[in-house]
Amino acid sequence: MTAKPFLDTNVLIYAFAENDPRSQTAEALLAAGGVISIQVLNEFVNVSRRKLAREWAEIESAVEVLRALLDPPIPLTLDLHEIAVAHARDNGFAFHDALIVAAASRAGCGILYTEDMQHGKSLHGLTIRNPFV
Repeated sequence: MTAKPFLDTNVLIYAFAENDPRSQTAEALLAAGGVISIQVLNEFVNVSRRKLAREWAEIESAVEVLRALLDPPIPLTLDLHEIAVAHARDNGFAFHDALIVAAASRAGCGILYTEDMQHGKSLHGLTIRNPFV
């Protein structure tokens, strides 16, 4: 198991947000290092562009920072997809959340930082924590 946590998309978004009370916590988590997946990276780009209306140059610069601070992203594979289907079926997760859990487990992370799932829930050696509570 890796000592590095897995960071969900919301942590990345808040780390680059302006005037958000969660930014300081998110920046500290990002600076400490961690693991993400290609899904998280894709969601970060999508939210940055569509919801936050960021320019492409700003998004690309942020992605460069993420790639410098974090481990290489966990790829989306058929195997990961199948594990996520099982997590969604067995634990009642939304499928995209189940993909995050599967990627965090695949990376050997003990902690998943997210605000989108049940704080304190543990499964398969992974504990979900909401760093913004």
